[in-house]
This record gives sequence, structure tokens and C-alpha cells, in this order.
Amino acid sequence: MSTTSVLKRLFTVKEYYRMYESGVFANGERVELIRGEIIKMTAIGRRHAACVDYCNFMFAKKLGTNVIIRIQNPLSLDNTSEPEPDVMLLKYKDEFYRSGHPQPSDVLLLIEVADTTIDSDRELKIPLYAEDGIIEVWLIDINNACIEVYRHPTEQGYQDIQKFYHGQNLSILAFPDLSITVDEILG
Repeated sequence: MSTTSVLKRLFTVKEYYRMYESGVFANGERVELIRGEIIKMTAIGRRHAACVDYCNFMFAKKLGTNVIIRIQNPLSLDNTSEPEPDVMLLKYKDEFYRSGHPQPSDVLLLIEVADTTIDSDRELKIPLYAEDGIIEVWLIDINNACIEVYRHPTEQGYQDIQKFYHGQNLSILAFPDLSITVDEILG
């Protein structure tokens, strides 16, 4: 029995943008670049959209102008990855990151909302965020009504992982005095 090796053509962020500009992707096609691979994003369902809206509303209400809230916009990680997390709380900048997409050091909290993509988010995105030093990531598992909180990143992954369910409170490392209930996020 022989083993066949599959050769992949990986892309850089620069090449990825050239493909966009030249019309390689259909108008409105949702893709992101992860570790050099172009990943097709799933359609946003109603529960997913509502959860992102809950987060946006709640963080805007509680944090006001202390942060910039970004919804489904790019994050520059390295030369081969530019994911589009569902929600990011970023350090406030007067120019609103017009000069360039946020970098890992700009991220106070990153949130991925998952209903159909929970496994790929856990196996692909969460390790990527840890490697790039994102200090705190929440993975909202809509199907199990759970928020997985990842903190203290290392090259090997997050060292502190906790799960929170309905009726429980959690806080953000960057704002430890701010109390948030799981219900405020899951609705």
C-alpha cells in the first residue's frame, strides 16, 4: 500500500487581497484566510446573528466609548492568517483602525459564535488565536447554551479554559469589575 502526499498551495494575506480585487470570489462570498488556506464561511443563521447582536448591544451599553466593538471584520494575525471573528472588543483608537486592521495586541476580547462550526472553531481558530497571543477568547456554543472562556495563551494553547452556563456570571480580563451574565449574551 502506498501513501500519497497531497500538495497544497498556501496563500499570503497580500495574495488573498489580490484575489479579492481581481474578482476571484463571487460578490458577497464569505471567506477568510486561515494558515494560508482560504476557508469558506458558513451562512449566518438567525440564532447566530441574534447572539452577535446581543453581544454588540450589551457591550455597547456596558462599555460605551471605552472600547471599539468590531463585528465580523478582519484581524491581522500574520502573513498567512486574517480571520473575521464575530465580535472583537478593541483598544480605543481615535482613527478607528483606519490605518490598518487590528493586531493581536489591540484585542481585549475576541468572540466566536458557533452553531454549526463549533468543532472547526475549537480545532482551527482557538489554537491560532493562542499562538498569536490573543489574551482572551470566548467561544459561544449556541446549541449547548454555553460560553467557553479561553485565557492565558501560549504556543501550546490556552492554559485556562472554563465553561459558563445560564444563570452564571463572567467577566472580561480587561474589565474585571464588569459583571456579565450568560443570559445577557445568549438571550
